[in-house]
Amino acid sequence: MAISIVVAVTDLDWHSFLSSQSDLTEVNFWSPSPTAFRSLMEGELFLFKAKAPVNKIVGGGIFAHSTVMPCSFAWHAFGTSNGATSLIEMRTRIANLRSTTPDVQKDFEIGCRILTQPFFLDHSEWFDPPPSWSQNIVRHKTYRSDTDEGYNLWSTVQDRLRRRQAVGIAEDAPMYGAPQPVAPRLGQGAFRLKVADIYDRKCAVTGERTLPALEAAHIRPYADGGPHDASNGLLLRRDIHSLFDAGYVTVNSSLRLEVSRSIREQFSNGRHYYAMHGSKIYVPGDPGERPNLASLEWHNERVYKG
Repeated sequence: MAISIVVAVTDLDWHSFLSSQSDLTEVNFWSPSPTAFRSLMEGELFLFKAKAPVNKIVGGGIFAHSTVMPCSFAWHAFGTSNGATSLIEMRTRIANLRSTTPDVQKDFEIGCRILTQPFFLDHSEWFDPPPSWSQNIVRHKTYRSDTDEGYNLWSTVQDRLRRRQAVGIAEDAPMYGAPQPVAPRLGQGAFRLKVADIYDRKCAVTGERTLPALEAAHIRPYADGGPHDASNGLLLRRDIHSLFDAGYVTVNSSLRLEVSRSIREQFSNGRHYYAMHGSKIYVPGDPGERPNLASLEWHNERVYKG
């Protein structure tokens, strides 16, 4: 099975900062412009090539999701996994790359390419891009694993990871077997952005579209065995999210909101919420991304106050 492999240009500072972090499970390889990215399918290989004068491939990861988001939302989702120490530093880098004046009040829209299982090669492990790579490329180039250059990329990465006794890219496959996609292990940041996208950036209950007021809620919390998976998520307005986590509201198997009697009993001003009781929630069009019924049942039985 042939897969695509992207080699993308990056600043060595971004790589150096992230490679110094421990236990990274995901990174946001962001673009300063809000451009769509359609070069890879989920589970394919994304590699980092440092700019001149280095001009070497220095790391990579497994592609999980691509979207366009406000810089502040990307920072909220990934924090320092954006490759910066603060939101102000990230905004300043974006402004410099756009050749505009930095403004702490400005919230840039940026392209986000979310990568899981990131790896950062030691200096001695860096290697040259394929012969067809042109120094005129400023963003990225795509290779196919059924070509000599693409297969050599795959094999070289596998070799580097094998040398350092790391987990290979092709998990559950021979180290030098045929290239194949890898199921990305989504982290908290990827979960937040993906849930926001599949719910069309609106609250599943109220329809609210003000992005800073929306949060990706786990139906079954990650700490209680719930995965960072879209089907274990709901995009909710912040107050509804708080009520959901506290058990004052839930979503039943018919995908309708249920409001606990406890709101009426404990809070005299709860009429706004119990007026929502029985309302049908909005769900994604893709059946595989809709709320998992087993997770909803778990929330109904273990969290909901009834």
